[in-house]
Amino acid sequence: MKENSFISIVIPVFNEAQNLAELIERCIGACGKMDAPCEIILIDDGSHDGSADIISAAANQDHSIIKGVLLNRNYGQHSAIMAGFEQAKGDIVVTLDADLQNPPEEIPNLVDQIQKGYDVVGSVRKNRQDSSFRKLFSFIINKTVQKVTGVMMNDYGCMLRAYKKHIIDAVLSCPERSTFIPVLANSFARSTTEIMVTHAERSGGDSKYSVLKLISLQFDLLTCMTTFPLRLLSIIGGVISLLGIGFGFFLMVMRLMFGAVWAADGVFTLFAVLFVLIGAQFLALGLLGEYLGRVYNDVRARPRYSVCNVVDKDSRNPAATKRGQ
Repeated sequence: MKENSFISIVIPVFNEAQNLAELIERCIGACGKMDAPCEIILIDDGSHDGSADIISAAANQDHSIIKGVLLNRNYGQHSAIMAGFEQAKGDIVVTLDADLQNPPEEIPNLVDQIQKGYDVVGSVRKNRQDSSFRKLFSFIINKTVQKVTGVMMNDYGCMLRAYKKHIIDAVLSCPERSTFIPVLANSFARSTTEIMVTHAERSGGDSKYSVLKLISLQFDLLTCMTTFPLRLLSIIGGVISLLGIGFGFFLMVMRLMFGAVWAADGVFTLFAVLFVLIGAQFLALGLLGEYLGRVYNDVRARPRYSVCNVVDKDSRNPAATKRGQ
């Protein structure tokens, strides 16, 4: 990583008027601690509490490092971050929530780790100041991601993260509509790490993630990573069919041994046949799901591969990251 790298700080904002003045002041203070030029990109995600006016006023000040991106309506946190990525010019891009629960003062620590050679630097919230429900939901999400991706990062729900520019370029090359940025970014990273960061109570406003939004986020998380839920239909169908066949053999043996009375005059046999038919239906749905999943993967049009660099005897400098189309 070259010295004095340009740093972009991308912050989605939705109805955070109470926190914006302090957020901007503390972000500018964090930028002042780094020996590098910085920009702060605030994306107003369709706020209706005056957040857009505050962002515009801050961006219009002389010599301001604030850039405002105003969306016409609310698209959701991850879509707003993608809009910020489109505007980011930095060699290092840092994402941060606007609620000040993750302090901007941690930004230099993430940048230091990126400059050590990591592609992605995540953060783990210590002494987390959230409800038990939010902690439980985050635990489920983190374990799901670890299991499916094999990348053992511990806090995917914390948006305080830093990325090299080529990771952001790779993320932007994916045209899909619903995605989970930390997971998508990790799929292009060669080396990742995490640092511990402090976590504070929300100083103003309310959390923008209701139960329904958290459930929606979980669906985005699953569908952006894998088509396993579709494949699960085939697995369930196979298990049910095998149980039905096994039950049928068991009934046949018991009928031969104890007669028709034991099998309730054929009622149990009907259950066995029903299990086989239900299993066959699930298998058919699973096969249909396999085809839909392949179409889904093609429609998303993610790059087939991501090359970190290319070095040969004629090259003086490693080539920039290239992505297979």
